[in-house]
Amino acid sequence: MTSNHKSLPILSWPVILFASSFAAFGQGSSAPGPASDPPTVQSSQPQPGQLQPGQTVEPPPPDKRIFGVLPNYRTANESAVYMPITAKQKLTIASKDSFDYPLLGLAAILAAEGQLVNSNRSFGQGWAGYGHRVAVEYADQAIGNMMTEGFFPIMLHEDPRYFRRGYGPFWSRTWYAATRVFVTKTDAGGTRFNFSEILGNATGTAISNAYTPDQRNVGDNVETWWTQIGIDSASQVLKEFWPDIKHKFFHGPDANPQHAELHP
Repeated sequence: MTSNHKSLPILSWPVILFASSFAAFGQGSSAPGPASDPPTVQSSQPQPGQLQPGQTVEPPPPDKRIFGVLPNYRTANESAVYMPITAKQKLTIASKDSFDYPLLGLAAILAAEGQLVNSNRSFGQGWAGYGHRVAVEYADQAIGNMMTEGFFPIMLHEDPRYFRRGYGPFWSRTWYAATRVFVTKTDAGGTRFNFSEILGNATGTAISNAYTPDQRNVGDNVETWWTQIGIDSASQVLKEFWPDIKHKFFHGPDANPQHAELHP
């Protein structure tokens, strides 16, 4: 999604990282395994109730909503066997993210910020100006989501989902999540530069020039484009740690069960 507010990533990063840092308190006293390999439990003799040889415990499917409200339709588990999704599924994900009711609330909040700092002065003030800003913010988000999660992934054969790691040291997971805006999976299962994220947000920013006459210069466009990439990066950090937060503070299921393999 695209936003015309330059200060938002500066404000959103500390909030999201502060929330995600709660996960560090829920990791227990055992040291996490290397960032490159999930933790493995081995036993020489199977015990009653334990897994049979070769069986693994997979994390539960990601919640479709964070805190029961924020849409989370495009999160998958990195440890699961990779299965590509169809063009129709990509458009479905993009549509759900673009037309979900919480986005209207987000647009209202962003519009209030714009009203406060009087961005896009031609919109004016009062309820008319505020309503105009709400419509613009919602359009920005919907267009940006459709571009980065739907149209560009279809054209470029890239996977728009975020693949949650769920294991490793806290800062390693944070870095992994934050940098997925630059790395993505292809439909063939490989990885490469995330053209859909970068080009999709650039296209959304260009389209927004049609209805934001006060922000059509190159500097504003670059800043808006980079702002959006920062927001998407921060949101992926929240997606990475939301199951940990839920398990620790809301008594949800264990978000990161260890992969267990038993050898007789």
